[in-house]
Order: sequence, then C-alpha cells, then structure tokens
Amino acid sequence: MVAKLKQFILISFFAGIFLLTLFACGGAYWSHQLLDSPLDIGDEPVLLEIKPGMHAKTVLQQLKQQEIWPHSSELSYVASRLWANPERMQAGVYQLQYGQTLRQFWQQLQAGRQHQFAVTLVEGQTLMQWLEIIGAHDYLQPLTSSPSELLKQVASDASWPSLEGLLAPDTYHFYAGTSALKILRKAYKTQQQRLYGVWEDRADELPYTEPYELLIMASIIEKETGLTGERDKVSSVFVNRLRKGMRLQSDPTTIYGIADFDGNLTRAHLREETAYNTYRIDGLPPTPIAMPSLASLRAAAHPATTDYFYFVADGSGGHVFSRTLEEHNKAVNRYQRGMN
Repeated sequence: MVAKLKQFILISFFAGIFLLTLFACGGAYWSHQLLDSPLDIGDEPVLLEIKPGMHAKTVLQQLKQQEIWPHSSELSYVASRLWANPERMQAGVYQLQYGQTLRQFWQQLQAGRQHQFAVTLVEGQTLMQWLEIIGAHDYLQPLTSSPSELLKQVASDASWPSLEGLLAPDTYHFYAGTSALKILRKAYKTQQQRLYGVWEDRADELPYTEPYELLIMASIIEKETGLTGERDKVSSVFVNRLRKGMRLQSDPTTIYGIADFDGNLTRAHLREETAYNTYRIDGLPPTPIAMPSLASLRAAAHPATTDYFYFVADGSGGHVFSRTLEEHNKAVNRYQRGMN
C-alpha cells in the first residue's frame, strides 16, 4: 500500500512538472507570438511621442488608448519584459507604419529611430515669410528673437545689414524638438558656400564690387522670373542697365520697400522715394529682396550676352525682351494693355 502511494506521489509530481513545463512553454510561445502581432495602423502612418523617463507600461497604455494595440497592456508588458527589454527605449517622436509588430516597435524605440520632419523654405520668399513658416511648425522649438537679433545669432559676419537673402532655399530635415535657430544656421552656412562658390567662378567684368552685390542681384532675378531658361537673360538686362548707368526700374524691388503692400502697384508707388524704389534710386537696392536660389546666383554671376535693356511679362509666365524703348513700348501695349 505504501509502495503504491509512493508511486502515485511520484507520478503526480512528474505529471505536475510536465504540466507546469507545458504551461510555461505554452505561455512563452503565446507571449512570443504576441510580440509578433501587428499594431493596428491604418493606411496613414501614426506619430507617437515618447517622453523622457516614460515607462513601458505607460507606452502600452497609450497604444491601447489610441486603439493602436488591441491586446491587454498588462499581459503585453509581461511578454515584452520576457522577450523585448522595453525599458531601454529612447525619448523622441516616432512614426509607426502599417504592418509593424510590437517587437519591431520596441526595437525602433531602443535604436532611437525617430521620425524625421521636414520644413521646405522656398526660393523667392522673404525672411518674414520664412519665419512664419518656421514658427508654424509644431515640432520645432520656436524662435524668440527679433529679426535683428537673429542676424547676430545666425550670421558669422556681423557686417551684414539683414538676414534677407543670406539663407539658402531648401528642404531641411530635423527631429522633434530641434531649435529653429539650428535650421537657420544651417541655411546660412549653405548660402555662404553657394554665394562664395559662385563668386569665385563669376564671369569677368561684372558690375559688382563684392559678393553681397551679386546676392542682391540674384534676389531680384529670383523675383522677376521663375523660368530657368530666362534667368540669365533677365540678369543680362540688369547688368546692361548698370553698365550704362540706367536705373534698374524693377517692380519687385519697389514693392519690397512698400509697407503693407496690398498687391496693387500704382504710379504713386513708383514716384515714392524709398531705398528700394529702383525707379528713383541709382544702382542696386541696399539689401536682397528675397531668398535667391542657386540657379539665380549662377545667373547673376553668368548673365547671357545680349543687348537687351527691357523686358515685360507675356502673360504666360515668360517675358518678352527688347533692345530699345520703342520695342519695349510695343511689347507693353501688346501684352499688358491688350493693344495690337
């Protein structure tokens, strides 16, 4: 009887061990499979912010609240602790993609593969327009300085009168929390490289005494035309006028000098004496009037060889170029006043 009892106890013991092993293996398999379950991401990627010191349980609860993860956050945390070491995650803003699993999510956070944001600063726009674009971006640390203070913080040369024109149009990539000042400094450095590279390679006998004058001219070209094939012709008109001692008579420069311009350039505006009214001043205006592209810098440095002194918009995005005032007036009558 005693022998049978011992046998029963021994069998029960091993059966229990077997069942516990089976249960553990099943639990391990289930938890392993849970980590390979996909997050519930729709067609559009989802952004998720991981704050410094955030606990993995809190992250899972956040996924649950946003209906990204349909499973129990408690059980998911246990599974994650077993197989994914979730506490090693790095703070930042991450983009979650369709088909991504919980395991891949933890790996993404551990590697710090944050989402890269982008801000596009377009050629032909002004410094104030760029500051508005930068200030409206949710993931950039905002600027707190005035434009004049920004000049000192961004530019390495304190002699520049303004940041206008000194920043390179481009698309700039950054991580959440990046200072907007860092973007401006990068744009300044890039524009300096472009400007001085173009200056060193410029054509002979241009009417510029320094790179800054070329930059001013490039900004005017940028505002006058957006057509690649026209930039060097527009440049030639202004260079020809400067060489002859003629005023530039550029509408965009005049408009830049008008406070609260409403879009209607009048005769009174053209008669007004401002530093930027090239109908009233000789030579170039005192600063650039916009942010010029590399293409416009190159056009300023390499104008086409022409005998053009005038141009007028043809109504289709291009311009008609003229050698004489008589030709120009005919083009104005035809394309601007609708006269044959």
